[in-house]
Amino acid sequence: QVQLVESGGGLVQAGGSLRLSCAASGRTFSSYTMAWFRQAPGREREFVASIWWAASRTYYEDSVKGRFTISRDNAKNTVYLQMDSLKPEDTAVYYCAAQYQSTLRPPAPDSWGQGTQVTVSS
Repeated sequence: QVQLVESGGGLVQAGGSLRLSCAASGRTFSSYTMAWFRQAPGREREFVASIWWAASRTYYEDSVKGRFTISRDNAKNTVYLQMDSLKPEDTAVYYCAAQYQSTLRPPAPDSWGQGTQVTVSS
C-alpha cells in the first residue's frame, strides 16, 4: 500500500477551474494505477478518473469527459486532476486512490487518501 495526501480543493464559481494534487509515499509509485473518486452528500462514492501504471492510459466517468484531465508525474510521486468548466453538481469530497498494477476499469483501490472538499457555487 501507499500513503496518499490530497490537496487543492476549495470553493469556485461555476465555469471555473481547480487542480487537485495527490502526493504518494513509497518508491513504487510508478507501478500503481492511480484514480480519483468523489462522494457528494447523501450519495455513494463514485469513480471519476483513472490513469494506468503502464502506458498511462486514462479513463473517465462520462459526466466529466472533456472537462477533467488526470495526469501523473512519476518523478514527483504525484497524480493530478485538472478540473475545468466546473458545475455545481461536481461538488463533492474528492478522494485519491491507488491499486497496484491494476487494469480494472474502474480500479478497485486498496489505498485511499483522506479526501479534499470541492464546492462549486452557481
